[in-house]
Amino acid sequence: MIEKHFVTFVSPGTFVPETTTQEIESWDVAQATEMSQAITERHRAKPYSFHFTTRQNDGKLDSEEVARSCNYFLGGRVLTLAEVLTLAEIKAKNNPADKVLIMNMEGAGYTRVIENRNSYRATLPLNDKDVILNQKESL
Repeated sequence: MIEKHFVTFVSPGTFVPETTTQEIESWDVAQATEMSQAITERHRAKPYSFHFTTRQNDGKLDSEEVARSCNYFLGGRVLTLAEVLTLAEIKAKNNPADKVLIMNMEGAGYTRVIENRNSYRATLPLNDKDVILNQKESL
């Protein structure tokens, strides 16, 4: 049985995220974080997260994913519905983006999201097992 480990970097895309997958010796967060610095996708987008996978192959068929890690976010700001302003405060602030965020979170049932600005702003669901690494955002 052949087993290999991979890291997949996820960056903002036009309609869907851009991904780059590379082989890695082990699920090494420090090494993957360092590798992320060399990734640049279309329109100079930089990764906002990565995850690991392990694939096995019996030598006869295409490999099969047998394990997957949580998402490791390369910095970001956590937003929760509890931290978002009331509708009256939103109106006073006059920022319609907050209202859209609240509607989207309520509609999708998300209790937490992460906003990352490593290159382009990306606002994504934040799962309980996801990890936020202390990274300085460039934007």
